[in-house]
Amino acid sequence: MSPSKITDPITWREDPRPTDMETVGSIVVSSGFFSEAEIEVAKELVQERLNKGISSGYHFLFAERRGGVIGYACFGPIPCTVESYDIYWIALRNELRGAGIGQEILRRTEDKIREMGGKRIYVETSSRPQYEPTRSFYRRCAYRVEAVLKGFYSPEDDKVIFIKML
Repeated sequence: MSPSKITDPITWREDPRPTDMETVGSIVVSSGFFSEAEIEVAKELVQERLNKGISSGYHFLFAERRGGVIGYACFGPIPCTVESYDIYWIALRNELRGAGIGQEILRRTEDKIREMGGKRIYVETSSRPQYEPTRSFYRRCAYRVEAVLKGFYSPEDDKVIFIKML
C-alpha cells in the first residue's frame, strides 16, 4: 500500500512502553542506513527513559496507526545550556516515507520543545551520500546548516549539524 493511500488516523503518545525498544529498533532498521551499534543506541535511549523517567533527559513522541508505532522522535534539552534542545532521533517506517508523516512528527516535536521553553533545536546527521534525503528533509523544514565537523564519523564522513530557531 502506498503512503498516499493510507487514511487511518494517526494517534500520538509521549510515554514509552517496554515494547517500544524493539519497535524503535525495527523502525530504525527499516531505513537501511544505520549500523548495529547505532540501532542499539536508539533502543538504549528508550530503556534509559523507562529506567529514569523524565530525569533521563530523553523525551519521546510516538506516532501510531492501527495500534502500532509507525514513527517516532527522541529529543531533549542539551545539558548545561539554556533553551537549546537536541533531536536525537526522528525515524519513520521506510515504506511510509513521502506521505508527510515525518514532517508532522517533526512539527509536533518542535511544538513540544517550544512548550518546554526551547528556542534552538539542533540535529545532526552524516555527510554520506545516502543521507542526502535526510539533509534535504531538514532543509525543507526550515533547518539550516550551522556547522560541519570534517572527518567526524570517519575520514570521509563529516558530521553535519543543523539548527532551527523557534
